[in-house]
Amino acid sequence: MGEEVKTRRPWALLLVVGAIGGVLSGAFGVGGGIVMVPLLVWLARMDQKAASATSLAAIVPASIVGSIGYLLEGEVDLLAAAALAVGAVPGSLIGTWLLRRINVVVLRWLFIALMIVVAIRMLVGEVQRGDDIDRPWWVLLILVGVGLLVGIASGLFGVGGGVIAVPVLIVGFGAGDLVAKGTSLVMMIASSVVGSASNLRAGTVDLRAGLLVGVAATATSYLGVLLALVMSPQVSAILFAVLLLVSAAQLTQRTVRGHLAARALRRREDPDPA
Repeated sequence: MGEEVKTRRPWALLLVVGAIGGVLSGAFGVGGGIVMVPLLVWLARMDQKAASATSLAAIVPASIVGSIGYLLEGEVDLLAAAALAVGAVPGSLIGTWLLRRINVVVLRWLFIALMIVVAIRMLVGEVQRGDDIDRPWWVLLILVGVGLLVGIASGLFGVGGGVIAVPVLIVGFGAGDLVAKGTSLVMMIASSVVGSASNLRAGTVDLRAGLLVGVAATATSYLGVLLALVMSPQVSAILFAVLLLVSAAQLTQRTVRGHLAARALRRREDPDPA
């Protein structure tokens, strides 16, 4: 009996991980990886790469359901989402390519600082509800560029595109909070599908775990959308700023841990540099 409970327990926890990620995805227009990746590492004993790949695959159906929820409420700018996706898809491929070829430590610290600044701006700024994005042709071109940067950052730093896209749409383009979240989710459908296909070819996705996490995330994604609709813009901005700070803290932890591991490896290879 004890062995049976032991084998069941991880799958129940995977459902919990997916449920939490789905709520975050719908409520804030993000991928949910901020919570799902560390929980998969901690509860399912996955390594960082497998957790990131499995989380990305699981969020594909959840993003679709969440997007439908925002579309039904008229809170998606499809042209803006398309422009962001045009940049984000190749950007994510560029980011993962660069990750294998350059030292990104300095870039990580700069990105962490940027996330903290944006979080502070979200806290002190005024967020409106119902504002659309101005869409002259040159704004759409800028959005393609933003999507490219979002994709590169996502590939380089392992941070979901919504964590970047939502505050950029609100702060940089004056979008209402719900429009920014819905537009971000639609953008993430394309980028997460492309990223997941690449991960599947590389064999880094745990398909069984991804299925369980994905089913749970999909089931709770629309609940997150309903939460977003009842939250005031001010409460949403505060909670999103907290989400940004948590993401910055996680990225800081990974950067410091990687630095310490690299230093320990150098010491083992050269124990007496003198």
